[in-house]
Amino acid sequence: MYRTALRNVLAHKGRLLMTALAVMLGTAFVAGTMVFSDTFGKAMRDSNSKSYSDVSVQVVDRAADSGSSGRHRSESGTGTLDDSSVKALAALPGTANARGVVSGFTGVADKKGSLIGQTWAAKGANFAPGPDGADPRYPMAEGRGPKDAGEVALDRRTADKAGYKVGDTVRVASTGPVVSAKLTGVFTTDDPVVNTGGTLTLFDRATAQQVLLEPGRYSSIVLTAKPGTSQDALLNDVQAKIGTDRQFDIQTGAQLKADDEAMITRGTDSLRTMLLVFAGISLFVGIFIIANTFTMLVAQRTKELALLRAIGASRKQVTRSVLVEALLIGTISAVAGLAAGVGIGAGLQSLMGSLDENMPSGSLVIKPVTILVTIVVGVLVTVLSALLPARRAARIAPVAAMSSGDQPATQKSLLIRNTIGALLTAAGLSLIAYGASTGDDSGRMPVGIGAFLSLIGVFVLLPLLSRPVVALVGPLLRGLGGTPGKLAQQNAVRNPRRTAATAAALTIGLTLVSGLTVIGSSVTDALDRTLTSSVKADYLVDAANGMPLTGSLAEQIAKAPGVAASSPLVESHWSVADTSVKVTGLDPKSYEQLVRMKLTSGAADALGKGQLLVDSDLAKKLNVTAGSTVTTSFPDRTSGPVTVGGVYEKGGVLGSAVMANAELVKHEPKAHTSAVLVKGQDGATEALKQSLTDATGANPVIEVKSMQDVRKGFSQAITFALNMMYGLLAMSVLVAILGVINTLAMSVFERKREIGMLRAIGLDRRGIKRMVRLESVVISVFGAGIGLALGCFIAWAINGTLRNSLSGLTTVLPYGQLALFLGLAGLVGLVAALWPARRASRLDILESIKTD
Repeated sequence: MYRTALRNVLAHKGRLLMTALAVMLGTAFVAGTMVFSDTFGKAMRDSNSKSYSDVSVQVVDRAADSGSSGRHRSESGTGTLDDSSVKALAALPGTANARGVVSGFTGVADKKGSLIGQTWAAKGANFAPGPDGADPRYPMAEGRGPKDAGEVALDRRTADKAGYKVGDTVRVASTGPVVSAKLTGVFTTDDPVVNTGGTLTLFDRATAQQVLLEPGRYSSIVLTAKPGTSQDALLNDVQAKIGTDRQFDIQTGAQLKADDEAMITRGTDSLRTMLLVFAGISLFVGIFIIANTFTMLVAQRTKELALLRAIGASRKQVTRSVLVEALLIGTISAVAGLAAGVGIGAGLQSLMGSLDENMPSGSLVIKPVTILVTIVVGVLVTVLSALLPARRAARIAPVAAMSSGDQPATQKSLLIRNTIGALLTAAGLSLIAYGASTGDDSGRMPVGIGAFLSLIGVFVLLPLLSRPVVALVGPLLRGLGGTPGKLAQQNAVRNPRRTAATAAALTIGLTLVSGLTVIGSSVTDALDRTLTSSVKADYLVDAANGMPLTGSLAEQIAKAPGVAASSPLVESHWSVADTSVKVTGLDPKSYEQLVRMKLTSGAADALGKGQLLVDSDLAKKLNVTAGSTVTTSFPDRTSGPVTVGGVYEKGGVLGSAVMANAELVKHEPKAHTSAVLVKGQDGATEALKQSLTDATGANPVIEVKSMQDVRKGFSQAITFALNMMYGLLAMSVLVAILGVINTLAMSVFERKREIGMLRAIGLDRRGIKRMVRLESVVISVFGAGIGLALGCFIAWAINGTLRNSLSGLTTVLPYGQLALFLGLAGLVGLVAALWPARRASRLDILESIKTD
């Protein structure tokens, strides 16, 4: 029987080719994901490990690191890290060197005034020279380090990218005024910010403290231990010196390195998980192809298997012979997938390097677990997919050797299948509806489970659904294709199991694609309507990195020519009636020109009276109305009563609570200014935009955005996420196409006698091609249509779970895109049928109609 299985594989290698390709593509995705994530993670860890080569112990001022200026007393007698802290720690017996570090966000403009690199990877620090005038952390390749406020040094990559030379004038900025400084040096560094494509600007110590923190203050102190002193011993000395005040984080270099490696591992694990999910989808699609292929092979070999049973083969032996075929196919395909996966991993690494030349790289990492997982997954998926066809093969009676054609499914089996499918679908749809009704994230688990059950249930019911759905397009097929069209319709419904198995692969892909598209369109619409309904301002000015703006910037914007009204958006966190609330500050004199608040109670002038406005959800949560008084704890550690002056409808950019700016800064003088809203005298004009840009000093990290720009930013972010998802789903769509090709090709072989008869009675080759192509299109559109309907329903449910998180969210069906997906599915079916149709039209008439 094993020799028989091997002979069958060799005899049907052409018909098994598409199955092997499906398994190979799925396992290649798995292997490529694992190789890429392992390689990328190792390269990141190797690059990052160099950052702590001179760090034995690091003391971080948590308040300074978070941008706060709050001061607390430590046991060393200093409220923050300053020069006295550096001296005290340098005097410890185990300390060889102590260096005060100042760091923070600093953007660098190129010669055209545009920001170099990304804002999240733009860093500034202090140049800390030793007695020899050099800073070992930043060795100068050209020139020298900065010595006063008018000088800076840049890392080599940033200088080369912008074309800066020593002696050039460089414009750098945080969120405050732009600084024009002389470039005195270009340095090399192993700082991870630079190694990952960021920029690093060095100032002299005093300037760094003034620009990035505050005079005399350090964000951290780095200690290097003397020979013979362990990091742990020095750590104990430091803790004894400065105490265990929660303001300070004290860690050894080994701990810092381990923490960074753990963070990198978590990041690469998340990336790997996401990619493996899409690889799993491809393999799931492949299951239908494998099962369909073996089902058709078993049907085509009915006589052969019946003869084996007649000459003494047991049912177990027949089952094993089919499973051995699957095992051979799975093993060969998995090995090929592993080889292809290594190539995919190398390609992804090369792609990352081409997108960002500063990404760390290294040799490919192929772990034994990658080899094992890839082969095991490929074999298991193939064997399990062939299990049901193998059992069917074992049930073929010896008497079937005397008959021809497929063994039809019994009415009992169809009834059981339809009953199971109906129960699964009903249970899934019920869970989805329940999850959607919750309105919050508690419904996401029921929606997820319901979506899975519904998908499985619909797959089981596809044979039942195929007949009425395909019958609907019968008149269209006859109108477009005439007799070949009528034959195509009949072929599509003749074997509903096969039609369903072929369509199922496309159903999966279209369910996911349509669901993602509907969710993206719905979120975009909600954000757009929220912005339109709540903002009257013409422009919004904010920092590109999301960091706070300086107070002076808001004043400069208010004085800019063409500005009719403006207000900084100030943010603070208060504890209102023991509930943490983010309060947004506005200028009471101008807010009515800048925002829309639909008050349900209270008066608009309450803001000018120093009263609090809350949205309807917060009012309900706190059980307050206009005129209520609530006890509030402020950031300056004081507390007192605050009067609720009004309640407004939920939604918009203002959040759940609004207060006058003057009232906010009473309790937090350095409150976070997130943006400035601006209303122009003549609306949103280019002249006003230029005026606002000039008011910011043409700061490369400050963005002046019209409301259309804000909407476009939201839309682009969502579109980028969708395109990435579409790209990851492309593999499963490709596997689905292979499934259509495979089924049609095998169907042509199975029906060659019928095709020969059609040719004999006058149907020409063109008619045969048209018949096969139309059959493929019908099956593809059928599967896609079911997927679109299910995807839209699941998207509606997911939107229901987001209602509390995103005000005004409703389900928006992008009919144009959905119609495009349906059309593309038809095109996929047409393309997939090209080879099988050509093969069918070339069958020899006499050879086809003779008895096998």
